[in-house]
Amino acid sequence: MVTSDLSSSSSSSSKPQTHVENNSPSDTSTTTKTNSGENSKRQVLGFIDSQVSSYFIAGGIAGAASRTVVSPLERLKIIQQVQPRSGSRQYRGVWKSLVRMWEEEGFRGFMRGNGINCLRIVPYSAVQFTTYEQLKKLFTRQGARPLDTPTRLTAGALAGVTSVCTTYPLDLVRSRLSIVSASLLPQNQTSATTPPVTAGARSGYHTVAAAVSGGATASVRSVTELGIWGMTLKIMREEGGVRALYRGLTTTAMGVAPYVGINFASYEALRGVITPPGKSSVVRKLSCGALAGSISQTLTYPFDVLRRKMQVVGMGQGTLGYKYNGALEALQEIIKYEGFIGLYRGLWPNLLKVAPSIATS
Repeated sequence: MVTSDLSSSSSSSSKPQTHVENNSPSDTSTTTKTNSGENSKRQVLGFIDSQVSSYFIAGGIAGAASRTVVSPLERLKIIQQVQPRSGSRQYRGVWKSLVRMWEEEGFRGFMRGNGINCLRIVPYSAVQFTTYEQLKKLFTRQGARPLDTPTRLTAGALAGVTSVCTTYPLDLVRSRLSIVSASLLPQNQTSATTPPVTAGARSGYHTVAAAVSGGATASVRSVTELGIWGMTLKIMREEGGVRALYRGLTTTAMGVAPYVGINFASYEALRGVITPPGKSSVVRKLSCGALAGSISQTLTYPFDVLRRKMQVVGMGQGTLGYKYNGALEALQEIIKYEGFIGLYRGLWPNLLKVAPSIATS
């Protein structure tokens, strides 16, 4: 999520920097040059000092913890976003779908894809924080200009785009891992030689993996294909090399700027109502952040749906029903066959995870 990472970066970087400017007349030119050299060195290496390093570590741990807590809802959201348009094996409703996920795959099903999601948050936060700090210095000319709202929004949006682009392959692999073991296909689409779906941790894998990998031979493939490295190699080998790992990147990047802007505006508007002076309790702050996150995610949610649809293009050569040539075609197809409501598939589990995710982080 861009919201929590960016807000922490903004708050931590909004503290005034301390500069030593009270040099006495007795300072020698050598001392001045030395101080100048040290300041220049500090400007270059400032993003790896102990304070920023602690931000990276704390941010990484907080991000991993928050994503683990809401992992079942996150996986359910992705499944609902990409499941076929019709069929008897739809994941409908939040509670019923979570129960079904538990019955078919157990606790491992709840955590499917969470490992790579936690792995992604460390470089994501590091790139975002570093880019945000450096852009602020660039736009304000090392603090010579005030950091106004448009500057902060621009820096935040560009930092979000940079971090998304840097870690996008991990996000795509996470999406594949989240759905590859889910029993999404109608019964009449499964192979006759594929084992039937029964309760147990492996039933979902047999059902969809057979469709994804091209028939009953998938049932005897190694389960290591469900791992991070195995899935990455599979995508590169079967779908066009490294380029396949960036399918849907443009749509994702386009959604970052409005997401950041709407979230920031919503938070500022709600802060005056929910956390007025003298009433800034933890509950009020969490409520303000959760509502701002919910508003921004709801308004920009179609970008997330398009991203997931594009990420699964190529799985099983269209077995899931998606053969888009681009995001615009995907948008047209969704509206044509599913209506505008199709752009909000999986919204409920997504909104349900906002509050616990922010609170945990």
